[in-house]
Amino acid sequence: MTSSRFFRIALVLGLLSAIGPFAIDMYLPALPAIGASLRADIGSVQMSLTVFFLALAAGQPFYGPVSDMVGRKPPLYFGLVLFAIASIGCALADNIQTLIVLRFLQGLGAAAGMAIPRAVVRDLHTGNDAARLMSLLMLVFSISPILAPLVGSGVIAVAGWRGVFWAVTLAAIAGLVLIATSLTETRRADQRVESSLRSALSAYGVLLRDGHYLGLVFIGSFAMAGFFTYLANSSFVLIDHYGLSPVVYSVAFGVNAAAFFVAAQFNGRLGERFGLVRVVKGAVGACGVVMVAMFLYFLLGGDSMWVLLVLYFIASGLMGLVIPTTSVLALETHGTIAGTASALLGTLQMLTGAVVMAVVGLFTDGRPLPMVAGMAGGALVAMLLTWLTLGGAASGSHAVAGRSA
Repeated sequence: MTSSRFFRIALVLGLLSAIGPFAIDMYLPALPAIGASLRADIGSVQMSLTVFFLALAAGQPFYGPVSDMVGRKPPLYFGLVLFAIASIGCALADNIQTLIVLRFLQGLGAAAGMAIPRAVVRDLHTGNDAARLMSLLMLVFSISPILAPLVGSGVIAVAGWRGVFWAVTLAAIAGLVLIATSLTETRRADQRVESSLRSALSAYGVLLRDGHYLGLVFIGSFAMAGFFTYLANSSFVLIDHYGLSPVVYSVAFGVNAAAFFVAAQFNGRLGERFGLVRVVKGAVGACGVVMVAMFLYFLLGGDSMWVLLVLYFIASGLMGLVIPTTSVLALETHGTIAGTASALLGTLQMLTGAVVMAVVGLFTDGRPLPMVAGMAGGALVAMLLTWLTLGGAASGSHAVAGRSA
């Protein structure tokens, strides 16, 4: 594959993957305003975010096998059309209950853009080439947390929080145009013949019995859970507790997101030098140390916004090494069922994030400590899973596979 085509595919897949997260990140500065407008408490407003993640988790097991059976493009069309219709409904919602239901439907549509691009990567590449393409995809994908809150703040200032949903409707329409004009089908017709509902159920059985696959998936899931916890709580902490304006909050959020995608660009190079497994082990361990240090600081009575932002900046960069790499390693040996494997991976990531957000939400009081505790807890679980999955005598063989694939 030529370098220009490599980058073009990464751009298209990254933009498709980013549409759903754009509907999250652009929405964050609006959370306090939505609560005031719809007369809803913090928990109810956060529920409109949590159900989006639950829908992302619920939708991906459907899209993955379907994409194996009928090709990658048709379910992408369906998902983006559903996303656009639900987004229009969100823009017109007049109470928090309606908004929550429509956000769930919006998430079901967005799930297509989360599950299928990873399968396209696996259709095209394995090993370090896949790591490089996945990291480039993450580069485009990660532009969303930088631009979306800033764009959201601008839209909110001009058109109110409802304008956010009209904006993501336009993004979905742009995604449909991209699929039609810039994405070729990567699932060949002869490969689809072997896929059916029965084979999909069988594939899920294979994956759920594969401890190495599940271990890698949950390492990435609990690393990502820290990010989800920050998503759900940071606007209340930084805007209400520390007094940042929505625009300054968006800048702070974007700077931390930049750490993620800049670090992710080193995955291919580090994988070639050290092996993908060693990259994961080192980054997970370092992230755990940073998160525990942040938790101890706030537990002992500290309350500096700068400590929170700087330590999370470092942790976010380390997540950029963990999340794309664990995805590549998890899909490495499941190329024939890449859509199904990618869907289950995405489902478990979103479900883990939603559960962690819901648990942290029980203790949320607008101050940093509950949020930081949830982030540190996710990092510690990821460290334990890394030791169980990649530690010990078996780690050497996997590290070699990571280098040579």
